Amino acid sequence: MRIISWNIDSLNAALTSDSARALLTRETLNTIVGYDADIIAIQETKLPRTGPTKKHLDILAENLPDYEMVYRLSEEPARKSYAGTMFLYKNTLNPIVTYPKIGAPDTMDAEGRMITMEFDDCYVTQVYTPNAGSKLVRLAERQLWDEKYREYLTMLDQEKVVIATGDFNVAHREIDLANPDRNHMSAGFTDEERAGFTLLLDAGFTDTFRHLHGDVKGEYTWWNQRAKTSKINDSRWRIDYFLVSDRAADKVVKSDMVDSGIRQDHTPLFLDINL
Repeated sequence: MRIISWNIDSLNAALTSDSARALLTRETLNTIVGYDADIIAIQETKLPRTGPTKKHLDILAENLPDYEMVYRLSEEPARKSYAGTMFLYKNTLNPIVTYPKIGAPDTMDAEGRMITMEFDDCYVTQVYTPNAGSKLVRLAERQLWDEKYREYLTMLDQEKVVIATGDFNVAHREIDLANPDRNHMSAGFTDEERAGFTLLLDAGFTDTFRHLHGDVKGEYTWWNQRAKTSKINDSRWRIDYFLVSDRAADKVVKSDMVDSGIRQDHTPLFLDINL
């Protein structure tokens, strides 16, 4: 099974805008089409409350004709056109799809942050983890989210192997970002968020990239798009992951990043696993 995961930062803009950034995003989309994945997980779709437009659907069908789609939108009382997730999967697959709510605080459960697909031998679940926010205004809520999310994955893991992917909004270790010394109070690298991710791994899950690549440095998944030189200088973090149940770690064949060229923000990831 091959799975791709990508925080696209607005599917709407990627498919319909003619901006320079949108053109780069479409180039990356074309790249991942070439990977012929069984499943594509997309985070931060930012679709409207009415869902994908006919134009969106037509473009996706043209580029990915052999795929079915499920998606989750931000709904009241959460903000419109905010967060959101989507799965595209080969039409030869027949998953049972659920849209879990985990008892998260604030409006987090209404922000369209999770979708889970159940197969005979595994669960594939994606997440767009809430950011702790500017000046860490949402850090307390983020900590509770991490606790609830860990409980949810652990529950799934009791039934069958779990493959969990997405934008987890945390650089777990100092080697997971370019400049740890000056980011200890930054959202995504606080002691609290890192500890929450450690607890998640300790609950029975493996960071597949580290499992295969060890303590290699200089491999990242996100570059600050507001810093024009972030891909060559200092605004680089690894905050997107593929996790698997510990008992399936030896089934992972590849876990790596997709080259997104000069485009900044998130780059896609891919996982090959033989269950």
